[in-house]
Amino acid sequence: MKLKALLVLAAAAALAACSSTPKTDSGQTGGGAAPVTAPSGPAAGSQQEFVQEVGDRVFFALDSYNLDSQAQQTLRRQAAWLQQYGQYSIVVEGHCDERGTREYNLALGDRRANAVRNYLVSLGVPASRVRSVSYGKERPTCTQSGESCWSRNRRGVSALQ
Repeated sequence: MKLKALLVLAAAAALAACSSTPKTDSGQTGGGAAPVTAPSGPAAGSQQEFVQEVGDRVFFALDSYNLDSQAQQTLRRQAAWLQQYGQYSIVVEGHCDERGTREYNLALGDRRANAVRNYLVSLGVPASRVRSVSYGKERPTCTQSGESCWSRNRRGVSALQ
């Protein structure tokens, strides 16, 4: 009986420790003033959150489909987010810069999309939720000629479905 009472008191103390009173602009508690809140970001589980907070794209070196450490970090965040929000599937788009033939870039875009897909699956995202497609050089985000532009076009984009 004493053990039950002690457990109830411990639980009540733990709950009380978790509660807090909102602070006003002056830093004082109470007083009826509205609490100061930080600006809110995108809604949890939204496509906007995925793009802004998680990151929807990774980038590749010239003629490469290898995932560097930065790409792997982004894909780990994507995998965690996708595991949390199981209502989404994704299409991984493979893209290339304007150099090379159409056929070469379609094949390279396919390897890039599959590299992203395979990495996400290796992190626990069900393969049935991840499709891949190559757009080669057909959908550039930047149309200027030069490395700063080309590097933005060599990408894998995870588009939520």
